[in-house]
Amino acid sequence: MFGLQKKKQEMTETDGVHLLPVGRTGASRIEEELLTVRSKEGDGIESWRVFKILAELVGGFDLLRNYDLAATIFGSSRCTADSAVYSEAEKLAAQLVACGFAVVTGGAHGVMQAANKGAKEAGGESVGLNIKLPAAQWPNGYTTEGMEFHYFFTRKVMLAFASEVYIFFPGGFGTLDEFFEILTLVQTKKVKAVPMILVGRAYWQPLIDWFEHTLKDGYRTIGEEDTRLYALVDSVDEVMDVIQKRVRL
Repeated sequence: MFGLQKKKQEMTETDGVHLLPVGRTGASRIEEELLTVRSKEGDGIESWRVFKILAELVGGFDLLRNYDLAATIFGSSRCTADSAVYSEAEKLAAQLVACGFAVVTGGAHGVMQAANKGAKEAGGESVGLNIKLPAAQWPNGYTTEGMEFHYFFTRKVMLAFASEVYIFFPGGFGTLDEFFEILTLVQTKKVKAVPMILVGRAYWQPLIDWFEHTLKDGYRTIGEEDTRLYALVDSVDEVMDVIQKRVRL
């Protein structure tokens, strides 16, 4: 699968530019150099942000290459622990761990916390890729390993790189953004096809209907084949059935 193949490659060359295999220590050195330059030259030199961006990319790839088989779970950070969605995400993560998956999330609360909790309490690898926000967002405490990002786009690269399957519970703009990002990459063949599973018909069906009736039939902006890039399910058992059929374990 897409994520597995990439994680097994040495990150030494891209687009003709040779890169050294830099680990977390290397990423930390880049950040230190950036801080040194900024302290000497002043905070107005915006071009030096590239070093911070590079540090996040290096650190993220270095983290994720540790996991040969992973599943990424997306969903609302506002989901509460007493909700059915939270329980389903926690249950699913435990079943994924039993099948040998590391579980990757955005590292915050709600569905992400549920998934990390389910994975950690099942004795598995529980990874959180958190984002720094003006309104406080902190790691959920159920991760076995993680990283915090300053830039949304570097974090999105990591989340799109991470896994052999992507699972989307109900969520807000961030969840939809991640879904459309990965969906577009697969549709345009920028990445190899990877299973995308939408959990919860009541939430996702109106969007799927819009795809079918407005985009495909009405305006013909997508094709029939595009509507087969994702699977719509309603339960943890259905998620696991799709994974068993489409992911090489």
